[in-house]
Amino acid sequence: MTSPEPQSPAPQPPEPESPDRVYRSVPAIAGGVMLLAIAGWLGIDAVLSGDGRTPWLALAVLLLVVPLVVAFTLRPAVYAGDDRLRIRNPFRVVVLPWGQVASLRSSYSNEVLTESGAKYQLWAVPVSLRARKKAARREMRATAQARREMGRETGRDESRGSALGMTAGLGQGLSREPISDGPVRAETDRIMDELRALREARHEAESARGEVTVRWAYEVLAPTVVGAVLVLILVAAG
Repeated sequence: MTSPEPQSPAPQPPEPESPDRVYRSVPAIAGGVMLLAIAGWLGIDAVLSGDGRTPWLALAVLLLVVPLVVAFTLRPAVYAGDDRLRIRNPFRVVVLPWGQVASLRSSYSNEVLTESGAKYQLWAVPVSLRARKKAARREMRATAQARREMGRETGRDESRGSALGMTAGLGQGLSREPISDGPVRAETDRIMDELRALREARHEAESARGEVTVRWAYEVLAPTVVGAVLVLILVAAG
């Protein structure tokens, strides 16, 4: 009598991938919704109350303007996953495996550089110099407040201005870190820090290999071109 063969364990299902982090510009979305509302109101009014070629011209202008507004305000987004970075810009979608990302750079715009030297702008993560200055002022105020609190804890009386107290206060202020969760950063700078950290963690991963792909957004380009052609024809026809 033969003993039954041991059964091999059932294969375990693959672990689900973590969802992509999505980054978008809230001010751009708000501005886009407002512009679309204004364009729709003016366009519908021209169609309903216009004479002659005015309704057709209004429709052609809407066909031209609406895709452009959507492309530059509502469409841009950045999707950061474990294996790739997907950038949805106004007229292109760029997919970059983390193994192809050389660095992420911030100057007057936020950009990603590939190993081959190509450069792509992150439209959904715009640089705000005003936000950077505001964050720097907040950081200075937080540091000054932390030093005052540490001075009170050590019994230092700054109002007397004694030389011994000043020396001790300077030593305490320079040797301790500010009481905060970390440096105050502008929102877009924090996003770039997160993307850099993800790139460092996943750059050498085997699943993060592959080629960079670029796809043109024909769903935006086609109606824009058609609308521009119709506007030119109607204007030329007088």
